[in-house]
Amino acid sequence: MRARLQFSSIPARRSSRGSRREGSLKMMTLNDKKKELKIRRAKTGDAARLADLSGQLGYPTTAAQMRERLRGIKPAFQHAVFVAESASDGVIGWLHVSKEPLLEVDLRAEVNGLVVADGQRSLGAGARLLATAEEWARKHGCKNMSVRSNVIRDRAHRFYERHGYEHYKTQKSFRKPL
Repeated sequence: MRARLQFSSIPARRSSRGSRREGSLKMMTLNDKKKELKIRRAKTGDAARLADLSGQLGYPTTAAQMRERLRGIKPAFQHAVFVAESASDGVIGWLHVSKEPLLEVDLRAEVNGLVVADGQRSLGAGARLLATAEEWARKHGCKNMSVRSNVIRDRAHRFYERHGYEHYKTQKSFRKPL
């Protein structure tokens, strides 16, 4: 993986001798981007940005709808929504994880949704969100973590495989409006 670099100009300054020095370039490396990234719980005030990101994932919604969904994700011990927040770009990604006791398997957690903004992918936000969700699941007694990913999302599949997930089955999903 090649690191993406971001450059910004630093204005010219006077040296200690009073002469004018030309500006220099400041390089922001991948490690700098990772250090400035903060993972935290989502707040209802994040709803507009979460809605924008949801649209990038292929699930368009409004800020008002997202705010209602955030309020409805209860109880807190069953669900968590984490955001990746950059000091320079604000919220750049989110992950929703839940746990549910099932008869057929030990207690497990599931990634219900994960998205990182276009232009911010492959810089570490998704990996940090996933690691945070896995830690949340461990603390809540989960033995496994699962994720479902659309068959057309090859890049996402490679991401999960790089993070230790194995493709164990292919299935069809059905739904019915009520």
